[in-house]
Amino acid sequence: MTHTVNDRPATAQRIQSPATDHRSTGELVKLAAEQISTLVRDELKLAQAELTQKGKRAGVGVGMFGGAGLVALYGVGALLAAAIIGLSAVLPAWLSALIVGVVLLAIAGVLALFGRSQVSKAGPPVPTDAVAGVKADISTITHSARNHHEGGDRR
Repeated sequence: MTHTVNDRPATAQRIQSPATDHRSTGELVKLAAEQISTLVRDELKLAQAELTQKGKRAGVGVGMFGGAGLVALYGVGALLAAAIIGLSAVLPAWLSALIVGVVLLAIAGVLALFGRSQVSKAGPPVPTDAVAGVKADISTITHSARNHHEGGDRR
């Protein structure tokens, strides 16, 4: 059995050159609308996947912030008592408490800065790949429409 171009399954659309395409303008508009609808759906799926990936990265940074807070809390409870009591043998108790508090806040600050750097590595919360794809699609459609219009498709 021989196969011709027209024996393709119904799901595989043929791409015809404008010279051999004898469809009406209405059919072409309908086809363009269907293809644009599919294109938009695919771009939305890409945007969703990209935002999911960026959200995971931002989640690591937010987790670091949470870890910094937890370490600071437990550090305050455990080290305050031990350090203040130890320093109060040499210094007044209030000065011992002040020194220990400043050290703990410095540690918490370093952890917070590390967490912030992780969040900034996640990048902007914009699906840049999907936006670039949409811009390219619009450019292609615009270019194709101009060429088709300038080609003088007058029936």
